[in-house]
Amino acid sequence: MPATGSPALRAARIAAHGFRSPADDAVAVVERLGAVQAQDLPAARWALGSRMAVPDAQAVDAAIESRRIVRSWPMRGTLHLLPSRMLRPVLGLTAARVLAAARTRRARLGLGDAEYRIARDTAEGLLEGGGSASRDELAAAWQAAGLRMEGQRTYHLIWWLALDAVLCCGPVEGRAQRFALLDDWAPAMPDEPRDRDETLGSLFAAYVAGHGPATIADFAWWSGLTKGDARAALGAASGEVERFPGDEDRYVSAGSVDAAAARPHGALALAAFDEYFLGYADRSPVCDPRYAGQVIPGGNGVFQPLLVLDGRVVGTWGRAGTPARPRVRLDWFEAMPASASGRFARPIRSWARFHGLELHGLDHSVG
Repeated sequence: MPATGSPALRAARIAAHGFRSPADDAVAVVERLGAVQAQDLPAARWALGSRMAVPDAQAVDAAIESRRIVRSWPMRGTLHLLPSRMLRPVLGLTAARVLAAARTRRARLGLGDAEYRIARDTAEGLLEGGGSASRDELAAAWQAAGLRMEGQRTYHLIWWLALDAVLCCGPVEGRAQRFALLDDWAPAMPDEPRDRDETLGSLFAAYVAGHGPATIADFAWWSGLTKGDARAALGAASGEVERFPGDEDRYVSAGSVDAAAARPHGALALAAFDEYFLGYADRSPVCDPRYAGQVIPGGNGVFQPLLVLDGRVVGTWGRAGTPARPRVRLDWFEAMPASASGRFARPIRSWARFHGLELHGLDHSVG
């Protein structure tokens, strides 16, 4: 399957994402990638686990509970996990633009300044002192305060308050999280970037460290920033990044290119919404464009779990069978050699152990 990137580029990306040198804990994974898309918390857990030396779901939850990483809506109006010290500075770059783009939607929902004020005052009164609440509990409190809570109003009020750095996701509760006041859950830290330029530089350097080789356009898409801000970010990070050899448009962390690892190698069973595919404006270096639609069926924004072989996305995968006898289904884009499924046995077993499952076999399909 042709992809536009060279083997050296894919090898460098495999290394940047941490697959050659897995991290000791989940916090280190998030620090390395800069941020991890996380609207699906179970998928985000495995996105971190697949990059850990010893994948452990409880260790991922413990990292969240440690408050060194935090889940909120910092970029593109979408949930991400990112280092806690970066949340407020990043929101300072992104939130106003995201909120402005959603003004019409809020008006259609009947959410204006008066509703915002009631929602904020109520949430702060409910959660002050380190409390937490589920989405339903917040909705009930807002309804008791006189707000109508039908349709998407609950979600949009939570989202609005998170973009204003009032709320964030807090304690883990099963497959979801409760909400907390950001200032209680993750107070401001002394090592936060101090100004806009420092934030831009730190964010670009982190993105390239965990995603490179990558272009300015890739960074602009991932962060939701303008192209102008993306170029400013490159300038602010100039001492920490360098051009990828042989590719004037893509950047890597300074000194990170390893000539001995010029070819990618290995099989990976990656999460839905994984940054290896999702985190770029141009995904063609790792996936034949003919098959990109199979990663996002129907263009509905739901990214499927990925099968990656020697740096190329070659298919998707998912759970099959029954709860009592779980299996895994491998869906290849094209017919693969019989040996391919054997190469994926180890990462699939790792995923199963991560979730406490005893698998009863693999199924295969093509197309």
